[in-house]
Amino acid sequence: MQVKMPRLRPEMDNGLLVAWLKNPGDKVDQGDPLYEIESDKVVSQIAADCGGTLTQQLAEEGDEVQVDQVVAIIE
Repeated sequence: MQVKMPRLRPEMDNGLLVAWLKNPGDKVDQGDPLYEIESDKVVSQIAADCGGTLTQQLAEEGDEVQVDQVVAIIE
């Protein structure tokens, strides 16, 4: 499953990926905190929408990521 940058507010166009909380190869359960983003000086934890194994991180810490851009893959 593709993990995409969420839109946390209607006016949000992008967010800063602050930190990954899981690494490739880690088991992920639905609802587990997966990564943190910053938007308008507020840091939010983003939870996994599904369970599986995190196989790829497609964005790095410090990247500005557009809303709906794929940031990771969970299989």
